[in-house]
Amino acid sequence: MARYQPLRSVTVEDIQALQGISATAAAQLHRKLTEIVAKYGADATNTWRHISQYLLTPDLPFAFHQMMYYGCYFDYGPDPPAWLPDPEAAKLTNIGKLLERRGKELLGSSYKNPISSFCDFQEFTVSNLEMYWKIVFEEMNISFSVSPECILCETPLHPGGQWLPGARLNPAKNCLRLNAKRSLSDIVVITRDERDDEAPVTKLTLEELRSAVWRVAYCIDTLGLEKGSAIAIDMPMDVNSVVIYLAIVIAGYVVVSIADSFAPTEIATRLMISKAKAIFTQDFISRGGKKLPLYSKVIDAQSPMAIVIPNRSSTLSIELRDGDISWQDFLERVDKSKEVEYIGVELPVEAFTNILFSSGTTGEPKAIPWTATTPLRAAADGWSHLNIGKDDVVAWPTNLGWMMGPLLIYSTLLNGATMALYNGSPLGAGFAKFVQDAKVTMLGVVPSIVRAWKSTNCTAGYDWSSI
Repeated sequence: MARYQPLRSVTVEDIQALQGISATAAAQLHRKLTEIVAKYGADATNTWRHISQYLLTPDLPFAFHQMMYYGCYFDYGPDPPAWLPDPEAAKLTNIGKLLERRGKELLGSSYKNPISSFCDFQEFTVSNLEMYWKIVFEEMNISFSVSPECILCETPLHPGGQWLPGARLNPAKNCLRLNAKRSLSDIVVITRDERDDEAPVTKLTLEELRSAVWRVAYCIDTLGLEKGSAIAIDMPMDVNSVVIYLAIVIAGYVVVSIADSFAPTEIATRLMISKAKAIFTQDFISRGGKKLPLYSKVIDAQSPMAIVIPNRSSTLSIELRDGDISWQDFLERVDKSKEVEYIGVELPVEAFTNILFSSGTTGEPKAIPWTATTPLRAAADGWSHLNIGKDDVVAWPTNLGWMMGPLLIYSTLLNGATMALYNGSPLGAGFAKFVQDAKVTMLGVVPSIVRAWKSTNCTAGYDWSSI
């Protein structure tokens, strides 16, 4: 902070001294800056809003951005705000709309607006668990076959408390339910395969997703596994893996999440720890024009019975191990008329629905069980912290082997949003084009992806202003 100065003290020479700004550009920037400061003066919020919207551009050096930011918030000390929401935009968020409707009811006469009263609302959420979580479940249209006795019950058997005691539900069934905010024709998944970049995106409606999940659930039941058995998925995150995931849970089994990048020894460890009775996988994975083996790694891991899906074709190009089943043969175990509703197994809240694992980089991987309540928390975080709603299209390059895969499924489907799944590498221009064509409104990326985009300039020419 010591080397910055208030905006009113910034001169043309100060701006020109920054590398990458010419004398002419410095004069133009200073003139616009002077106009903004003269108009908004000591109102740092409005000053920064107008500087960020009308003065700063990606082409200007980062040092100039810093000069403007710290100059605007010079009087705030060493910890200026990172971001200030627009008051009108705040009213349109999930929490904002809730508070505009019920703010005075929940917070009393002290309620002002979603921003000014946010801290009061946060305090309300932790001191009124019963009311807050009932509101969240209503917002997400969660249906319990048996309602919980309460939200949180403290007992000697449950240190820290037991959430939703006595309740029964099926989180996958909730993902497929109709409600006042969702119809059968709503688009719930948008996809495209790598190297099909000029083809239209594929859209899946809720009706189509329901039919696919129900049929796979009926087929899983023909395998003769005991309810509650663990069934692994070692596949890329595509439509098939999402359908299989939901089908396993709705049918009362437990998903074992395995990343498709793992070596046979890592696959074997996770299968052994979870005691998986079957595994869904692919013959190979397509990435960057290459065929990467997947089924062969599953065999090397000495997996249990495998159901093998052909990659981007109707038939397998490999010979299966004795006892394994092709995807086509698996689906034919049940007549197509079985796309009638699969009622679903109603689970106690403590029942496992998913077994994920730690990465194993510092020792043996550790099992991380998700119960029937974990999806509700994942979706609630999406509702409150990510502001996922009905009109959102969410793209988050990930895999079911990592926590973000299941979280993406539940946080979108339970909030009425749409998943955008790109079956390929997110590092190239194909993914960037998919994001634009799918009209993605919320994009989750990790630093390695951003670095790859910058190194290849793969996003040049794409308008992502809606994200």
